[in-house]
Amino acid sequence: MHWLPEGVSTYSANIDSMFTIILWVTGIAFVLTETLLFAFSWMYRRREGVRATYTHGNGRLEVIWTVVPAVLLLFLAFASSNVWSKIKVHIPTTRETIVVTASQFNWEVRYAGADGKLDSEDDLVLNNDMRLPVGEPVRIRLRSKDVIHSFFVPVFRLKQDAVPGMTIDVWVQPTKAGVYEIACAELCGFGHTSMRGQLTVLEPDAYDAWIKESETNVAAGNPPA
Repeated sequence: MHWLPEGVSTYSANIDSMFTIILWVTGIAFVLTETLLFAFSWMYRRREGVRATYTHGNGRLEVIWTVVPAVLLLFLAFASSNVWSKIKVHIPTTRETIVVTASQFNWEVRYAGADGKLDSEDDLVLNNDMRLPVGEPVRIRLRSKDVIHSFFVPVFRLKQDAVPGMTIDVWVQPTKAGVYEIACAELCGFGHTSMRGQLTVLEPDAYDAWIKESETNVAAGNPPA
C-alpha cells in the first residue's frame, strides 16, 4: 500500500496483504452500515399524520445480519492464522541471535562475543544501534528492564511488546540493505518520543567484517565499532 513505508522483510508483504483485506472488509461494512442507518433514520422519521407502529422484527433479516458478519470474521480468522503462524509460531533456524533490552528510554542491543555465548563478559553491547545481515534470518530476544515497551520496526512490519520479567522471541529476515528506524510503539513515560534507534542492514560480508572488528575492539577493551 503506497502510504505505508517500503516493506523490507520476507513477511512484510503478508502483513500488507492482510491489512488490505481487513481494510476493505471493514470499510465496506462501515459504509453499508452508516448508509442504512441514515436511510432508516430518514424513512422512519416523525411525520405529521403518520402513526408509529410496533414491530417484533424480522426473523429472516436477523439471521442474515448475524450469519454474514460471523462468516466474514471466520474468513478473516482463518486467513490471518497462516500469517500469524509463519511470523509468531515457527521461528526458522538462525545463525545469529541477539538480545534487545528496552528501558526508559533506550534500546540496548547485545551480540554474542568471540565465545559465541550471550550474556557473557565479551558480549558486543550497543545502544540504540542495531546491525543485521541482509538475506539471513535473525532471532531477536526481547526484554524490558522497567515498564512495557513495544519494539517496532515499520519497514519490517515487526511490532512486539517487551514485557518486564519475560523474554519474548521474534525473528526477521531483511531483504534490502539500508538504514531504518527502530521506534517504541508503547507510551512508556515522559521520554517515550525520544526512544528511537537506528537499524542498519548490511550485506553479509560487510556484516561479518563488522562483527570481527567489534570483537577485536571488545577484546582490546575498546567499545564496539
